[in-house]
Parts: sequence; structure tokens; C-alpha cells
Amino acid sequence: MAYLLQRFYDPQQGSVRIDGHDLRDLSFSGLASTVGAVMQETFLFHTTLRENIRYGRLDASDEELLAAARIAGLTDMLEGLPDGLDTVVGERGYRLSGGQKQRVAIARAILKDPPVLVFDEATASLDTRLEREIREATAQLARGRTTVVIAHRLSTVLAADVIYVFEHGRVVEQGRHDELLARDGLYAALYREQFAETNGNSTDGNSEEHGADERIRTFRPRLVTE
Repeated sequence: MAYLLQRFYDPQQGSVRIDGHDLRDLSFSGLASTVGAVMQETFLFHTTLRENIRYGRLDASDEELLAAARIAGLTDMLEGLPDGLDTVVGERGYRLSGGQKQRVAIARAILKDPPVLVFDEATASLDTRLEREIREATAQLARGRTTVVIAHRLSTVLAADVIYVFEHGRVVEQGRHDELLARDGLYAALYREQFAETNGNSTDGNSEEHGADERIRTFRPRLVTE
């Protein structure tokens, strides 16, 4: 789905439309400026953090770049680096942790400021603490734009306006979180399984479910897909 939305390939049947426009009718430059993505595997170039973030929008000012880094939660990391934004990250960003690389990708997307944003398993490889930090950063980015989140971890989609549940490539359920729980179908079964594991492993006395309820009150993107 993420590849279809970015037109890395076209559907064999039907069409993919944004605001009623078939993506095949858009120029590649027009589509690139419309859709931004944060993928599970973040690709960073063997250059500075500054330049890696600036790839989001090459004509961005340093002030805009710094603002994007701050919103993405990179401030503490930058303060701990001797060269700050001018630190060279190494080939594919090997000098950074997985969470740090994801934050750089989020900063890049913030700088791009696209009307449509895609998160494709953006937190799948992170531990619970890093996942929570990345979710907080992506919540900032998702405000005011159409947001599509593709995820297996239900904690990332609880606040969605619409959740689509796929099984074997087909939509089998759709609705809001509470509606899907009430139907007691596949989504409800997955939710019980995932949060039973999370609550059973909790060490601070606060369940992930309670945290999710707090996020529902503060973060509501216009469209999220599961």
C-alpha cells in the first residue's frame, strides 16, 4: 500500500486516488511534493545530519531545519554530539541507533510538510520505550494532514478516525477503535492478544492501554489505515 501511494508501482486493476485525482495523472514531481513517507527502514546518506534532514526540502532555511529537528525530538541527541547537525552519520546512518534514524526520517518529513503522510511500519523494529517516543514525535507531524499508518502494532493506530483491518490482502473490518472492539472480530482478538502481553510485561504499573487512551484525547489524524 505504501508503495502504491508513492507510485513505486501501479495497480493492475482499479486506481489509487488522492482527493479524487488518479495518481497516474499526476507528474512524478507533483506526487513527490504531495506524499511524504516514513518507512520501517530509514535510508540515510553518508553525509551530515543537516544534509540528511535537508533532503526533505532542499531550499529550506537553517531555521526551518532546526525547527523540524526540534519537533522530531532530536534536540537532546544533537546536544550530545560534538558537531551537532554537522555530524557525519556514516553509510546508511550506521553511527546512529534505530530510534535516532527514525527521528531523522521524521524530521525530514516535517521539513517536507506534505499534505499526505504515510507511516509504513515506522516503529516495528523498535522496543517499547523507543516506540512510544517515536509515536509522540509522529503525532506532532500528523496534525493537520491526511495520515496513513500501516502497522501490526495496534498501539500506533488506536486514535485513528478510521481503521482498516486487512487479512490475506482484503479488508475484513473497518471502523473506529471502540466500534471494532464492540464487533468482537479479528481486530478485537488482535487487540486482546497484544495488550494482554503488554500489560503482563508492564513494570511501571501503568498499562499501555491507559497510555493509549490518553493519546486518543490528544492525537486524532484524519485517516489512518491498518
